[in-house]
Amino acid sequence: MGSKRRLRRMVMDGDVRLWSVHHRHPDCREVLTVHREGGGTLRIVFRPGPGRFVPDGFLHSGQVADDRDGVLNLHLPGAVRQLLDEARAQGLEVPDRGTAEADGWPLFDAVTAEGRA
Repeated sequence: MGSKRRLRRMVMDGDVRLWSVHHRHPDCREVLTVHREGGGTLRIVFRPGPGRFVPDGFLHSGQVADDRDGVLNLHLPGAVRQLLDEARAQGLEVPDRGTAEADGWPLFDAVTAEGRA
C-alpha cells in the first residue's frame, strides 16, 4: 500500500479533485484537504472537543469519531466522497481559487446520521 499522505485523485461531475489527509499541531486537528485541479482548496477541519475525537494515540490515522459510535476513515475514498457530497448539499464547495476552511463536524454528523458511513 502506498503512502497515506499522498495526493489522491477523485472525479466529481467531470471535475478532478485531489485530496489528502494530515494531522496538524499545535492545536491538534485532522485536516482533509481537497484541491480543485487548476483551482482553489477546501480544508475540512476536525478539532477534538467534548464527544469529538481525532487521532491522538487511540484512533488510527485519518479516523474521526464521536461518542455516539459514529466513525469515518478519511483515508477511504467513499468517506471523502460522502463528506464532499454533504459539503455541496450544505453550500460548501472547493473555491475556484484561494483557500476556504470548513468545520468538518456538521458534515460528519449529517453523513453518520444518515447511516451512510
